[in-house]
Amino acid sequence: MCGPQRATCSARVPRSELTPVQRRFLEEKRFAVVGSRNPDGSPHLAVMWYLVEDDEIVVNSADGRIKDRNLAADPRMSVMVADGYRFVRLDGRVTIDHDQSRAHEDIRRLATRYYGDERKVEEAMRNNFSKQHRISYRLPIHRVYAQGF
Repeated sequence: MCGPQRATCSARVPRSELTPVQRRFLEEKRFAVVGSRNPDGSPHLAVMWYLVEDDEIVVNSADGRIKDRNLAADPRMSVMVADGYRFVRLDGRVTIDHDQSRAHEDIRRLATRYYGDERKVEEAMRNNFSKQHRISYRLPIHRVYAQGF
């Protein structure tokens, strides 16, 4: 079942790109649930900040997290952003970027998006993010499942 408005259900048929309405939905400040595969095959889910950048979804993590280990072994990732019965899910293979200059720029852009206050961003960069080895993950938007649009 795809929710109360079955006529708008498109979750079963993947698209190769976002519609303009889906892109606007993702560009609003929401949180993503990012899925990777644990070594035993079970799913690992993490709530994360994300950016829509051209035709990619960008997420960023401090090195050493479970998702980092999982994605290094198997780069398949799912990202879901939901709001009630509406959701967009993206599946694919990520590009893993360990370059610290780019990764720290990505976390700065993510912090700006989610904090919205430059003072908070600078404080987080100084006290937390700049002290960490960061990793950026870029998921090309090639397989899109959506509902409620």
